[in-house]
Amino acid sequence: MKITALKTFLVAPRWLFLKVETDEGVSGWGEPVLEGHAETLAAKLAEIADFVIGLDPRRVEDIWQMLYRNGCYRGGPVLMSAIAGLDTALWDIKGRALGVPIYELLGGPVRERIRSYCWIGGDRPGGLIEGAHAMRDRGFDAVKFNICEELQIVDTYAAVDTILKRLFDLRASVGSTMDLAFDFHGRVHLPMARILLKEMEPLRPLFVEDAVVSAMVESMADLARATSIPLCIGERLHSRYDFKPVFERRAAQVINPDPAHVGGISETIRIGHWAEAYDVALAPHCPLGPIALAACLQVDAVCHNAFIQEQSLGIHYNQQGDLADYTLPGGGFVLSGGCLQIPTGPGLGIEIDEARVAEAARTGHRWRAPVWRHKDGSVAEW
Repeated sequence: MKITALKTFLVAPRWLFLKVETDEGVSGWGEPVLEGHAETLAAKLAEIADFVIGLDPRRVEDIWQMLYRNGCYRGGPVLMSAIAGLDTALWDIKGRALGVPIYELLGGPVRERIRSYCWIGGDRPGGLIEGAHAMRDRGFDAVKFNICEELQIVDTYAAVDTILKRLFDLRASVGSTMDLAFDFHGRVHLPMARILLKEMEPLRPLFVEDAVVSAMVESMADLARATSIPLCIGERLHSRYDFKPVFERRAAQVINPDPAHVGGISETIRIGHWAEAYDVALAPHCPLGPIALAACLQVDAVCHNAFIQEQSLGIHYNQQGDLADYTLPGGGFVLSGGCLQIPTGPGLGIEIDEARVAEAARTGHRWRAPVWRHKDGSVAEW
């Protein structure tokens, strides 16, 4: 079996899909997108095609290592997201060629389903109480959301009080019927993170994500020692080498690597198993499309320390397209009681509607992250 083509599809709302074709008619799908940089990833895949056309797609690890080690530049969001999409597609091909789910090639599943959570609110938090109740009505018992809008490196106690009132009102409304994950989104700097984490402890969040920007691992380690709240990091880390200081410094109790950004299924599983040795929980990041979510579920199937799975069902970014829009009827996901079933079909276990993907790609998208500024005119973290 030989790889014959890498085809990319830029589809709304902000995704990039990859189809890898072979000379034996078996194809696989990946999602090599970096939000806001989809065209860049499409160009990177065109470069990668020069190396992989003609190779045996079943040599997943060898191709991964060749692409990672080729040349003198390693890691980073662009290369690792491109490798991620290809890696996922190669695993999809291998599973389909053998007629088994990917997890069967990785030791078999340790679970049949996994608890899932959805996003509520928007880039700036709004309608959180209504959103939480709506998700609870749909069977979910966990949600995640941004806790604040723009926040200065040292902001006012009025800003702190506004954030806390919003969160305490939400907790009072849902009581103990829902778990709440707080996303600081890297927009909270260390001086304010110290204050907020202390004040939030009575709210018993499931975890706090990106309490400070991911580059500040040493600061997160300090915060982890000062709070009882589990801290989560990982969506902006792009290889096992990026996670090394997180584990060594005990900077987080939960990691959320994104299989679409961290080198695919192969690297995510390596990181997930490594985290288990430190008694760190795994909660794969996935605000993306159906292929990315299917990849996450293959990881969840074989990593014992996986405990909850993010998904983008109904997220505010998906107004021009949602998960089910790109899968064939009966070829999507099974969601029951707030849990996602681990797909049992061959490869990724989902069936992509290629005609719908091709049609959407004719329009494409130009999604870009917004530019935020503080009141003084300086650029704010989004």
